[in-house]
Amino acid sequence: MVQNKNRRLKIIALLSLQFITCATFAQSKATAGNTLKRPKLVVGIVVDQMRWDYLYRYYDRYSNGGFKRLMNEGFRCENDYINYLPSATAVGHSAIFSGTVPAINGIAGNDWVDQLSGKALYCVTDTTVNGVGSDAEEGKRSPRNLLSTTMTDELRLATNFKSKVVGVSLKDRASILPAGHMPTGAFWFDDESARFITSTYYTKELPAWVKKFNDANEPEKLVANGWNTLYPINTYAQSTEDNVRWEGRFAGETSTAFPHKVADAYKARHTTIRSTPFGNTLTLDFAKAAIEAYQLGSNGVTDFLTINCASTDYVGHMYGPNAIEVEDTYLRLDKDLADFFANLDNKLGKGNYTIFLTADHGASHSIEFNKEHNIPAGAWNPATFATKLNQMLKARFKEDKLVISITEYQVNFNIPFITRQKLDYTAIKQAAVDMLKDEPTVLFVADMARLNDASIPETVRTMMINGYNYKRSGAVMIIPTSGWFQGGATGTSHGEWNAYDTHIPLLFMGWGIKHGVTYDKTYTTDVASTISALLHIQVPSGNIGTPISAVFSGAENSVSSATKPKTAK
Repeated sequence: MVQNKNRRLKIIALLSLQFITCATFAQSKATAGNTLKRPKLVVGIVVDQMRWDYLYRYYDRYSNGGFKRLMNEGFRCENDYINYLPSATAVGHSAIFSGTVPAINGIAGNDWVDQLSGKALYCVTDTTVNGVGSDAEEGKRSPRNLLSTTMTDELRLATNFKSKVVGVSLKDRASILPAGHMPTGAFWFDDESARFITSTYYTKELPAWVKKFNDANEPEKLVANGWNTLYPINTYAQSTEDNVRWEGRFAGETSTAFPHKVADAYKARHTTIRSTPFGNTLTLDFAKAAIEAYQLGSNGVTDFLTINCASTDYVGHMYGPNAIEVEDTYLRLDKDLADFFANLDNKLGKGNYTIFLTADHGASHSIEFNKEHNIPAGAWNPATFATKLNQMLKARFKEDKLVISITEYQVNFNIPFITRQKLDYTAIKQAAVDMLKDEPTVLFVADMARLNDASIPETVRTMMINGYNYKRSGAVMIIPTSGWFQGGATGTSHGEWNAYDTHIPLLFMGWGIKHGVTYDKTYTTDVASTISALLHIQVPSGNIGTPISAVFSGAENSVSSATKPKTAK
């Protein structure tokens, strides 16, 4: 009986082992191939100063492979808006990639005044680092002033730093802030050396591929033949006539008319290439070189490339939205984008990467253009208002220079001095508000500590709140009358709440994206949560945005059923 009992126990043990082995094998087989689906590469393109209406203003002239491809194959968000102030480059890039607003991410402008010390600061200045590739001041840059993470940071964290992240732009801030705190690299153009550089925050030595790219002297080659229109000039029907009074000039020019002898201007000053469409060509060529050097999209995990096409901003500032130069810049950018997308198709395969394209801000029509067409407009000079405020405050409080400056339509008071002199800060701010609200070019003005007392429409009020970082923003915020902005007699600028500055394009295309359109209102801060949802990664630390769920195609953006949690029955 003992032998029979032992025999039965051995049989039970063998059967149990066989069951466990089969179950384990079945589980391994079910799990294999049921991995999380993600694209090979995400490319975030921010076209600097691109108004939403440029998508349609020049639509008939675009090629099928550039903007039209994004619109006709991808998903369009037709009512995408900036939801904070000011509408500026650094602020826009930070909001897009962090999914949040200046009040939280700390990037309160391209420049700001530290309210506690009274010192002026540039958004990405970092005196603890040095340039790599150049000894110029433009090399002392890093993302340390950005107070929240970005979707690029979160991708790195989600893949245990296996994903590669690279930022590219002519502008330092437009490369550094999108790439986040821990990228593989961030590169920008140094005017002094006419080379792409980085800083010791990222690396001690310029990568060999960047040196090789720089040694090819592409900027000089791009401007060698000057700048003439891509097509016959009489076909530029969406623009005003050439050589009008509200357009700027390159150094040495006697008129604003084509052709522009930019080769001569470039020899005298390398910054010239920024204000030509060739700056975008240079940027996208550098981006293609980065894809090849880092094998982006071919590393077994999702990589991320951020690109800022900045020349659209420089050309816009110089000429204004209605110039032939602006139209030509967008037609050339369209061809460059078509070439860039084709390069991705060849390298990664169509449908294996995800693209989004948006803008950091828009722009107003030129002041003189508006006047020419009976639209109220004028120049709003912050230095003039700062002087008037100091004169008034000195008469009232017997102290000079209580206002340091006005930046981004915000009044920066000399708080350290006011504190030392034991002056009534609340009374000083109120005196400033009382004076400014009587100015005909000021629509609204408020002490941000007492915003609830101001009669301001909710939409504008929310944008003011979102844009106010009390350590970095001036205590009194000004909303100029529509058409008045910090600009001169030529070109244009931006920074305001109006639709011309805040209604921007937002397009998605590629892996996980369906073809479609939404006319629902979306916001700049929704981009990061949308891409985070697509990639199944955590949203950035300060995120306030909401995923635009209509863009998702469905099956491509899923975890296979074997890895989904079971639903209780």
